[in-house]
Amino acid sequence: MQASKMTSNLVVVFFLVGIVVSLLSHYHLIAVEVGKFFAIELAFSVLLISEILGLVFILTHSVADSVGKQFEIVSLILLRDSFKEMGHLPFETVWNATTLLELLPVLVDALGAVIVFLIIGLFYKAQKHVSITNNPQEQLRFIMLKKIVATVLLAGFVVLVLNDLFVFLKTGHYHSTFNVYYTILIFVDILILIISLRYSNRYIHLFRYSSFALATVIIRLSLSAPKYYNVILSVSAGLFVLIVANIYNMLNKSEVAKLE
Repeated sequence: MQASKMTSNLVVVFFLVGIVVSLLSHYHLIAVEVGKFFAIELAFSVLLISEILGLVFILTHSVADSVGKQFEIVSLILLRDSFKEMGHLPFETVWNATTLLELLPVLVDALGAVIVFLIIGLFYKAQKHVSITNNPQEQLRFIMLKKIVATVLLAGFVVLVLNDLFVFLKTGHYHSTFNVYYTILIFVDILILIISLRYSNRYIHLFRYSSFALATVIIRLSLSAPKYYNVILSVSAGLFVLIVANIYNMLNKSEVAKLE
């Protein structure tokens, strides 16, 4: 609860700062040019950073929940991009065919965010957390190894954020770390897959973790894909993990029944 309040206060501060910067830019009081919805973009960026930090901590508890958190981040990125595209439109909009074409990226990003939002809800609802091993000591070791990986991931993210901040202060241009961060996540997912093999060689576990790693790869591609393709890739990745989750639950239930 305390962390949520701190995040909320931080987002409000950056939102107000964004409004001030937007006004100064609009009246040409500063040399920096920003869009009309710069304050919203800035607030979303801060919110995304807090979500990424949450992803690191969730990783130690559940790999499946960390995948869900990745898609939460993707949905917020799509919403932020929708506001960003809307900010390129003029204040006085003349409604014609050209305007509708300019609005198309806004609507596609927004619709993509809603679809991913729905997929996330269905994915969480489908989750049935099952220990990778029946040995409590081995399960504890697996969790400890995930905590070590998460700590390294957190340190890497802090370095990326500090580097982005340094570049922004030096050049005045903000470069997002999300692409690089998701690239690192791909290797983290593969590492967790390799670690999991120490405690279980069941095929359904291997396939499930491999699928999660593949979904992260698709998400990474979506972040650098052109307009429309980014939404197609994000939704496709979401549908992929949702299908895998439901099939895993069905097969895992069957195998448990056989053992009983």
